[in-house]
Amino acid sequence: MAPDFELPDAGMDSVKLSDFRGRQHVVLYFFNKDHTPGGITEAVEFSERVAALARHDAIVLGVSMDDCMAHELFIDEEGIEFDLLSDPEGEVSRRYHALREWQVGDVVRYGIARSTFVIDKAGLIRHAFYQVTPKGHAAEILTLVQSLG
Repeated sequence: MAPDFELPDAGMDSVKLSDFRGRQHVVLYFFNKDHTPGGITEAVEFSERVAALARHDAIVLGVSMDDCMAHELFIDEEGIEFDLLSDPEGEVSRRYHALREWQVGDVVRYGIARSTFVIDKAGLIRHAFYQVTPKGHAAEILTLVQSLG
């Protein structure tokens, strides 16, 4: 089962994974930061496929540690067509094993490793991808969602 969560979207409204159970498949992806080349590529490519995913009862949710206001600006600037959720403490990212830590000298740093999960209507993780390459990834995910039926 996919770990449930509740996070704020760009408009500061709460989004709960369990609200989609029984209704829609969820493409849940974690990305490191708004306004980065990979973050832009992945968000735009998913956004271009929102209608095609909707035809297969699927939605997209993006998660990063950016705050809600940063997400709102990113959505406006890039024309993103789906919700971006704020996980500032990395709690949800940890539950999905998307939060990584590394040490630079004596300093421990944290960041999100680009990851994607395809969660079916029953709330089961059907596919999990880590160390995702942004370019072309959304097309691959669309094909997987189409096979869910």
